[in-house]
Amino acid sequence: MITFSDVTFAYTDEDQPTLRRVNLSIDEGELCLVIGQTGSGKTTLLRAINGLVPHFTGGHLSGEVTVAGRSTREFPPRELADVVGVVGQNPAASFVTDTVEDELAYTMENLAIAPTVMRRRVEDALDLLGLHELRDRPLSTLSGGQQQRVAIGAVLTASPRVLVLDEPTSALDPAAAEEVLSSLTRLVHDVGMTVVLAEHRLERVIHFADRVVLVPGRGEHLVVGSTAEIMATSPVVPPIVELARLAEWSPVPLTVRDARRLAEPLRRRVATAARPAPSGRVEHRDRPVATVERLSVTYGDVIALGRVDLAFSPGEVVAVMGRNGSGKSTLLTQLAGVRAPTGGRVRILDQAPVDLPPRRLIRLVGMVPQDAGVLLYGESVDDECSTADRETGLVPGTTAAMLDAVLPGVPPDHHPRDLSEGQRLALALAIVLAPRPPVVLLDEPTRGLDYPSKERLVGTLRKLSADGVCVVLATHDVELVAQVATRAVVLAEGEVVSDGVAREVVCHSPVFAPQVAKVLSPEPWLTVDEVRTALATGADRG
Repeated sequence: MITFSDVTFAYTDEDQPTLRRVNLSIDEGELCLVIGQTGSGKTTLLRAINGLVPHFTGGHLSGEVTVAGRSTREFPPRELADVVGVVGQNPAASFVTDTVEDELAYTMENLAIAPTVMRRRVEDALDLLGLHELRDRPLSTLSGGQQQRVAIGAVLTASPRVLVLDEPTSALDPAAAEEVLSSLTRLVHDVGMTVVLAEHRLERVIHFADRVVLVPGRGEHLVVGSTAEIMATSPVVPPIVELARLAEWSPVPLTVRDARRLAEPLRRRVATAARPAPSGRVEHRDRPVATVERLSVTYGDVIALGRVDLAFSPGEVVAVMGRNGSGKSTLLTQLAGVRAPTGGRVRILDQAPVDLPPRRLIRLVGMVPQDAGVLLYGESVDDECSTADRETGLVPGTTAAMLDAVLPGVPPDHHPRDLSEGQRLALALAIVLAPRPPVVLLDEPTRGLDYPSKERLVGTLRKLSADGVCVVLATHDVELVAQVATRAVVLAEGEVVSDGVAREVVCHSPVFAPQVAKVLSPEPWLTVDEVRTALATGADRG
């Protein structure tokens, strides 16, 4: 179905090729997972399948890519639209209509599909992706995860033979991600569709994949094999595989069920170790830095938040969790003073953020939205840093110094759009942190980040917490919560349904529990590092 024959590609002005002598064949009815660190070339590989590389990106491509017998040299992306459907990292960027149902129908209108067929396919997509309750909703009112599902549905209605997805679950809650991936699996097995997807959150997807393509980066040759073969040696692995390596399990399990069958000896070993230190007990709760009292927010007839009461203290790292559309992002935008509440009040150090002038506001609260790029509009990294210093009244060089502390080595002469996801997030975070606000808000901060980038973010968040900064994260990344959160707040339909110590909240949730907790339950361990420490402690005692 898809063939790469001796393909080498280099972007304009790049010294080294991103892809070098790629030979790859992906069969009809195969679900192929593409993995690798940020900037390794995964997106480039995916874009070459429908001809965006090089027709849209420019650069030099040698060799040949064919899809269903069509060469991407001869057929530009618009002439492959009936064969290849593509969903990018930013779904909202592909929207061209106003409502969910219109967006699902738009591609079919361009392909001149009969109205009766269009109606049936729209209904199929609504059911397949759980969008039927959103059919009349304006796209502008959807959460990031809902937008992601609409973007996938809009591509599926054209009935392509190949579906290419770049980070398809990055904005989805765990349950929604499971539903989408299960739907993709049904398309592979029941319809014979070929699915190629790149994903950083491997814990969600490896057990669905038929084959894995590891893109090492720096123009090195691809490594291709079965999921089990690649996971045995890959430098990029999910927590369950990292735990298997620590416990020396063979073969490496790919699902929680298979890992639990092997884990009883490990559970007995860690049961004798000292329990993880309690977290989440923050001093000075009587002096919160931020509060919301009976907070209500509506968008037309949609109730995003309903009479929410919360207080946030210095040094806390609060994970706000919940299904897509539960009100997480709305809560953060209220704390950031983006818009006035419908009812109730919001206070940052006893001041209403919505009433403050920008220069005063950014010294109280800083927010990085889901798409960190919306904060970046300069021509270079250095330009962004200089502009941030000037607009916030900081000493020149302050933001650049903060960026170097968050992530050293970001090229100062690069345009922000040419940075990796991790570098873009670091730049946006540096701009927000430079004025040193006591409250920092991050909306889905690990979206698009590989595991090493996530580890660097965890280090930054721990330092902020140690410095007394209150960090509030809206996130679907349960592994991030396990690593860094001291407290977890779970929202459902705009209401708080759980609020407590993060370890206790996630361990008691079948949806939001991290992989290690599921494997070792009822033992209260959340991360591989905790297990490693427990085993070392047990060895020392022995």
